[in-house]
Amino acid sequence: MKLWSDSWSNGEAIPARYAAGRIEAAGGVGFSDNVNPHLAWSELPAGTKSLVLICHDFDVPSKPDDVNKPDREIPADLPRVDFFHWVMVDIAPALGAIGEGQFSRGFTARGKPGPAAGQGARHGLNDYTGWFAADPQMAGQYFGYDGPFPPFNDSLVHHYVFTLYAVSVDRLAVDGAFTGAQVREALAGKVLAEATLSGTYTLNRRLARA
Repeated sequence: MKLWSDSWSNGEAIPARYAAGRIEAAGGVGFSDNVNPHLAWSELPAGTKSLVLICHDFDVPSKPDDVNKPDREIPADLPRVDFFHWVMVDIAPALGAIGEGQFSRGFTARGKPGPAAGQGARHGLNDYTGWFAADPQMAGQYFGYDGPFPPFNDSLVHHYVFTLYAVSVDRLAVDGAFTGAQVREALAGKVLAEATLSGTYTLNRRLARA
């Protein structure tokens, strides 16, 4: 089973157009184009009835105390947790690809609608739902793709992993506004094969210049 993209090669830095945040030329950071990348797949195993896509960042600080503080950097040895950027289930295997910008162009305050994603597929909530929950201007249900926006003062370059799962059921057993954690649980015993595509991203000017 293979997964690839025309947007960047595996392991490379993710171009800013596919991120939710970017470094501004005038200083600071701001929202970026937030375009979902192109993804394509092939060589699915026999018995594949649907596909599941998860994109997560495994470098997210486990404590928010130092996040986006201009007078310090988040220490590299701080324990890290997962942050889900894209959760999509019931993808038809025959589609063969997801087009660049098919599901996201720009960052939408309060989130894009869901879960229906067209052609039988469904979007889950990404973790901007929780991140903005206490912000009255941004709070909402964030379905579908919203790209990287790591802390601008993190001492680690963040890693983003797109994982495509070939599964043995037509419809995954999740409903409503489901989350990445719920999808991972529902995948147990149903995965025939998986493939990954990774990329890196940083908003730390010191690291970006390195």
